[in-house]
Amino acid sequence: MMGLMGLMLAIVVNMLLKAFGVATGPMDFIISCAGVLIFAGLTAYDTQTIKEMYDAMDDGTVAGRKALMGALKLYLDLINIFLFLLQLLGDRR
Repeated sequence: MMGLMGLMLAIVVNMLLKAFGVATGPMDFIISCAGVLIFAGLTAYDTQTIKEMYDAMDDGTVAGRKALMGALKLYLDLINIFLFLLQLLGDRR
């Protein structure tokens, strides 16, 4: 989580530097690489958390809610990985 907070701070600083007209090409590359690595780690962590949440004694409602929350966590992680990969590999004009 601290890596995610640091990434958000770096993104804000990068946006401010762009607003003042400073060239931030290498900073964009570093932020994109860090974002992919951080969200890959979060995906692995969330997968383990979902695995630990399983309980055979849960009724259908509780199990459904746990499945929905787990799927939402993984979906958001994968969307963020995809966005950072697009920034990393996309055409910079």
